[in-house]
Amino acid sequence: MTQQATLFDFSAEPSLSISEVADALNVSEASVRNWVKTGYLQLNQKNNISQKSFDNFYVNVAGKEKLTKRANKSLLDQHDHGDLIAKTKVFLARATNLEAAGENYQSALSNAYRNKEGIYYTPDTICETMFLDIPKPKTNQTFCDPCCGSGNFIMAAIRHGFKPENIYGYDTDPMAVEITKQRIYKATGYEPENIICENFLDVATPLNDIVPQFDVVLTNPPWGKKLQKAQKVRYGKLLGAGHSLDTSSLFFFASLRTLKNGGYLAFLLPESFFKIATFQHARKELLGYSIKSINDFGKPFKGLLTKAQSFCMVKDNRIFEKVTCTTKKQIFEHDQAVFLNNPAQIINFETSPSDVLVFSHLFEKPHLTLKDNARWGLGIVTGNNKKFCRNQNAKGLMPVYKGADISKDCLTPPTVFIQEDLSLYQQVAPVDIFEATEKILYRFISSDLVFYHDKEQSYCLNSANMIVLEDNFPVSTKSIVKLFNTELFNWVFKKIFNTHKILRTDLEKMPVPVEFLAKNENFLEEDLLLYYNIERHDN
Repeated sequence: MTQQATLFDFSAEPSLSISEVADALNVSEASVRNWVKTGYLQLNQKNNISQKSFDNFYVNVAGKEKLTKRANKSLLDQHDHGDLIAKTKVFLARATNLEAAGENYQSALSNAYRNKEGIYYTPDTICETMFLDIPKPKTNQTFCDPCCGSGNFIMAAIRHGFKPENIYGYDTDPMAVEITKQRIYKATGYEPENIICENFLDVATPLNDIVPQFDVVLTNPPWGKKLQKAQKVRYGKLLGAGHSLDTSSLFFFASLRTLKNGGYLAFLLPESFFKIATFQHARKELLGYSIKSINDFGKPFKGLLTKAQSFCMVKDNRIFEKVTCTTKKQIFEHDQAVFLNNPAQIINFETSPSDVLVFSHLFEKPHLTLKDNARWGLGIVTGNNKKFCRNQNAKGLMPVYKGADISKDCLTPPTVFIQEDLSLYQQVAPVDIFEATEKILYRFISSDLVFYHDKEQSYCLNSANMIVLEDNFPVSTKSIVKLFNTELFNWVFKKIFNTHKILRTDLEKMPVPVEFLAKNENFLEEDLLLYYNIERHDN
């Protein structure tokens, strides 16, 4: 039986459900369950959270101990939404500059609120750029922004030539909707009837199956808005979203459903949409239509580390020969088929066409992958490093390695020690992975692949991950470590996946040249380049 580290001992009644606690704290249900496991919150016999343990947690623990960054942030960074709305209404009644009113309202929203709702309002410069590939509208063509916020895309649509009576906007924030309507009226004299406070996902999935149709849909959807799992699954099934259930994907499929054949769709999205496995089904759907352009806008949102990137597509089955791909530094033209042929349909548009030829050549050689050929383990997640981690060894403690302790040649002496009782921790990989005769340790957060051949049954924290090859895999652990540490494979990994997180799903897509490694266990980098018939240049 797993031993639970109990911090507080309270009676079971009264109590709250896990979902009620998650809503109260603006965190996921998974975070609440983790706090239960680590003893911060206590369950009663009905698997509810005792009210007393919740009250104690909220007052004495949350925000004072380092829990998770997201949860801590949501507790400490709040705003009074009712008060903000009241102040904004007063401001609107007096304002001559409604654009400023929208900006003031947006800037006053707390980071916690933005995170929960997935709200990141779009700068005008990005709005204008995203309209560059949208043709000037014909007389009665319609425009829709499914997540209109305070109306930046809608005002850009008016400047682009769309008539205000042909413009539709949806948002779940009534204050943002009111600001948008007033901005339209001030700019055109038209009192808009089609700017509606409603969830566009419901508009696209009505019970009567009557879905509005638009000529152009252009938006910045909620990024990672917190929805209950049941909601996401329901919308996903109705929209045919497969496993792509992030709100960005759901709004993409909803927008496609409301887009006329031959219509234009442009989305501003987090960089992850174009790269990670979560969005693969959405990427596959996108690549089935004609993509005109993809743009990288860098990091325009204060406090948000991810890049903002956009695509513009046409809803037809004619694939454009070339996709114009614009980054901060240069412009490329790629064949759309290149992305279709990538592992997991990754859209690595920042990569030059000449680089694409090189790693496409690598994948043409006979190879296996690590998918289904290895066991994978995440390092120990303590749930509270401040509580459990010590910087000196003592009786009952054991050393654990951080990602920073891993190099290609060795492990640096450990500087972190934790209690040997693994049941204390939030998440622990199967012990037999830690204790494997041979395993691979690698850094999880890193700009380079850093792999180490571990034969000492070392334990690690979750800044490091582990791989144990299956017994029947025809390549040795030593060879895999050498391969992934080469400059060539580091280069390929960066060009394809372009991420600072070394994800299992990405490593599982890398080609393992079994034919070469079977004959060259102690190979040099030059041997590998010769096998692939590739030259290395200084640039």
